[in-house]
Amino acid sequence: MRITSAGITNVGMKRTNNEDNYLINDQIGVYVVCDGMGGHAGGEYASQIAVTTVEEVLANIRDELGEADESMDDQITQEKIKYAIRLAGKRIYERAQLDPEFRGMGTTAVILLFRRGMAYLAHVGDSRGYLIRGGEITQRTEDHSWVNEQIKAGLITPETAKHHRFRNIITRSLGFQEEVEIDTQVLRAEPGDLYLLCSDGLSNLVDEGEMRDLLVEKSFQETARSLIEIANNRGGDDNITVVIARVDSVD
Repeated sequence: MRITSAGITNVGMKRTNNEDNYLINDQIGVYVVCDGMGGHAGGEYASQIAVTTVEEVLANIRDELGEADESMDDQITQEKIKYAIRLAGKRIYERAQLDPEFRGMGTTAVILLFRRGMAYLAHVGDSRGYLIRGGEITQRTEDHSWVNEQIKAGLITPETAKHHRFRNIITRSLGFQEEVEIDTQVLRAEPGDLYLLCSDGLSNLVDEGEMRDLLVEKSFQETARSLIEIANNRGGDDNITVVIARVDSVD
């Protein structure tokens, strides 16, 4: 597969440090966005551990899995991604137990892996993954957050959730607990597919239509910069991270 990508992160307008981290590795087809939490040092450290661990585990996935039977490949690949995420969570949790400064730190994670014509998406928390295909954008991940649970229960609307005082409360994260449930999905990649991964510093302030329009009209780097600018112009109340990956070919 041939992938073209771009990424950018920004501290935003209200924070003094950036607790987001991201990964772009076109060589192995891995893309990650993590949004850390747990104070000035803890959040940044947790998200960095997650990014580093995922890259470390998935760096040799082609050598380890080789050309596994296609009927089993999807399952094996998803389990490998889950292992990478669980290991990241374990490392964060163990580090937090050793140092009171890092107690309670954690991070969200959204991971995209391309392999053998397929796109594997996994996530924990409220960092999101979007797919733009045929001019339409869809949110492929479901937020693990308190407000999303309220939306599903019919207690609040999506519009109310954007401004709710509890909108930053997430129900799953890496490192806060020793074990965490991970959502994964598999999509057959098509040439021209655009994937956008982002932290909630973007998705809370920029809607899907704006993301789609910019991706259609501008280059990746211009789109990423424009999305950051829009979020900051609307308050920039959190760190903002965007990673964009386009499927150029699936051969």
